Amino acid sequence: MSDEPATGLVVTGIGTVGADGFDFRTALGRHGYKYLPAASQYFLAAAKRALAQAGPEALAAVGPEERGAAVGTNSAAVALHHTMDRTVTATGAGDLSPVTAPYFSINLFGSRLATEHDLKGFNLTFTSPRVAGLEAIQTGQRALATGRARRLLAGATEEALPEVEPGADTSEAGAVALVLEPEPAARGRGVAALGRVGVRSFFLPPRVAASAEGAERAAALLRYALDALGHRPDRPLAVTAVLDGSPVGAAMAAALDEKALGGRALAGRPERVPAGAGALEPVARVAAALGAPEGHPHAVVTAAAEGNVAVCLVTPGAQLEAVSGTDASAQLNAPAGADASAIADAPAGAETPAGADASAGSEQPMSGRRRASDR
Repeated sequence: MSDEPATGLVVTGIGTVGADGFDFRTALGRHGYKYLPAASQYFLAAAKRALAQAGPEALAAVGPEERGAAVGTNSAAVALHHTMDRTVTATGAGDLSPVTAPYFSINLFGSRLATEHDLKGFNLTFTSPRVAGLEAIQTGQRALATGRARRLLAGATEEALPEVEPGADTSEAGAVALVLEPEPAARGRGVAALGRVGVRSFFLPPRVAASAEGAERAAALLRYALDALGHRPDRPLAVTAVLDGSPVGAAMAAALDEKALGGRALAGRPERVPAGAGALEPVARVAAALGAPEGHPHAVVTAAAEGNVAVCLVTPGAQLEAVSGTDASAQLNAPAGADASAIADAPAGAETPAGADASAGSEQPMSGRRRASDR
């Protein structure tokens, strides 16, 4: 392993891919990608763009065992599963394509990425409703903080849902990928740090969210997350909330004002974004916030009807010099053992799911259906 410390992680590359007009031949190459599921194609293309921005030494500077990947998705395999089900019921399992059949497992959607870029540190897939992409960033960063790797490719990818699926009318399709590395490494390569990101994820039970105390519990959860991520209340904060109309979404929306957030100064009214049927939009909003010209710290908040909640604090590159020594990067890169006390002090009504610890170019967010010609 390299002696380079995996602290002060910064984003050095951003890649976004939308389904509309996507052609894998142009984005990836004419050969070797035709039979990959669309969600795999999208994330490969997004990662290619992110790595191009980060520079050729972003991965080459460390060995394969020091490179990791983490991707979140909710619907990458749904269309493929529908196709496989129709084949099995119509003519039998013997007619399943040997090329696509392995992708019945959601964990294989990132396998080609790991093969192409020799990522041997870890390769993780997350599927929690709506927060999966932010959880990928959170857990990937924690893995780097504990020495599992030195470079991270993280993000989200989605494929459009079949029309018969619930939520198909708000389907998401595309991918966002981020390259993260220690700030000293980026500085040594002469590459600009685009900013820092830190994530906290929690569980707000729907019954609690729907109660008379729901908004108060949600506000306590948000305050705790922002404090844990190192945001100073005197620093203006922009907020984007990707929420649905469920009791959990409504409770989180009600918590988005200066009083509920403990007197934090907000940089304008919180932006409300209708949530799509997937985990892509929150990560796309993080990517957009990294390139925001005003440079305010930016909180991206999202929640699912099932109770999953995630908060990402984005510190754009223009703000990095102004951040103190107790900033978000110090928080999100704390050793694993440091998380236990933070979880113990979490607000009442906020639960942390098993396995979700309390650690951790500027294109516009996108969603939409994939065209048939994109295959």
